[in-house]
Amino acid sequence: MVRIGLMAKRISLTSRRTLLGGLCAFAVVPGRSPAAEAPKALLLRATATKIALRPGRGETPIWSLNGPTPGTALRFKQGEEVEISLQNDLPAPVALNLRGLDGNAAAEPLTVRPPLAPAARTTFSVSLRHAGNFLCDIRLLADGSTAARSLPLVVEAAGAVADRDEIFLVEDWRINPDGTLVAPGLGPGDAAPLLTVNGRLIPDIAVRSGERLRFRFINGCQRQIIAVKIENYDVRAIAMDGQPAEPFLARNGALVLAPGGRADALIEATASPGSTSAILVHDGKEARPAARLVTSTEPPIRSRPLPPVTQLPSNGLPAQLDLRNALRVELPLTGSEWVGPATFATSAAPAFHAKKGRVVVLALTNRAASATVFHLHGHHFRLLDRLDDGWKPYWLDTLAVEPGRTERVAFAAEYAGHWLMETAGTDWAAPRLLRWYSVG
Repeated sequence: MVRIGLMAKRISLTSRRTLLGGLCAFAVVPGRSPAAEAPKALLLRATATKIALRPGRGETPIWSLNGPTPGTALRFKQGEEVEISLQNDLPAPVALNLRGLDGNAAAEPLTVRPPLAPAARTTFSVSLRHAGNFLCDIRLLADGSTAARSLPLVVEAAGAVADRDEIFLVEDWRINPDGTLVAPGLGPGDAAPLLTVNGRLIPDIAVRSGERLRFRFINGCQRQIIAVKIENYDVRAIAMDGQPAEPFLARNGALVLAPGGRADALIEATASPGSTSAILVHDGKEARPAARLVTSTEPPIRSRPLPPVTQLPSNGLPAQLDLRNALRVELPLTGSEWVGPATFATSAAPAFHAKKGRVVVLALTNRAASATVFHLHGHHFRLLDRLDDGWKPYWLDTLAVEPGRTERVAFAAEYAGHWLMETAGTDWAAPRLLRWYSVG
């Protein structure tokens, strides 16, 4: 069983409550130019590829989602419209999950867009209304059959807050002695756990003394809660799950992320030229080196540090939620209503229906023996205080609920549509389960 509390005990990490305690949301939404540009065209391919997981022993076959440049994150500007064409070059159906992109009902997998058959192509448009750190994922239907990689998506706001922007995508694998991979949703047996960062084993990330880096941390693991720690560095978080946050220092430079969770953080390169700092990923059992931050021997990039970043521009999520008149829903995270992606259908009744604009409060109860991860499509939510008299000052789209606990979350049902909800336990063999809700 993986527990955030255990991880904190092992390497003195910040608890979720402390870690996220300095976050807040803002209320001004950036507008688009009246003369909107034509949609940007983007071709994505779901394809078979390989990854080097055993140095000197050949590459391992996997499935992957690739954009115009394979292995490179997608980058767009806030406010852009993107016309996505998805080509399925795999031997099985796929469903594209645009994790964290609120309000794109026409792109919602399974409730609106059916699985894409092999050799088929589909085209649809999405609106990039929020700046942030997102994820394009084809693993929704892959459990029990294969291992697959995701594709980061960065939507940039105007103005840079760092000298350089660095994706840090952590993914986990279970590899057998013969080099084959165990797909998530299956018992791992004697397969060894393995982590990669940006598809590589312990890569070096170069930095120059005096430089400011913006790390976009992404937990791309299948089921694993992780903590990311940079030795000898302060880590200042500026966004969580793609939504801006009031900057705060993560204690001991560590951030805790549920599967699919994202965090943006600033790093000031204060280490001496030629030095190396390990970037550790803790999986609840041990901290493992996942990458190295290597300071070049060049002279410092500047003589004085940059001024602190106060806050990122708002994405326009509501500053207040009316909990008094909210629709309240008891939502156990286990039970027969939750079904696997292969048998999911909207002919089953939705978990709830909300009128557009109404606040919804979900009571998420985990009766399982291990932590369960909940992911809400279509909207971001607030984590409510225990007495239901306020909320934590941050927004999330993913939450790990400890066994035997009930967490209450609230969101404003701003976007009409039929939206998925996902749950999965935090062990490799745990099934991915789905329900849906409607807004209109």
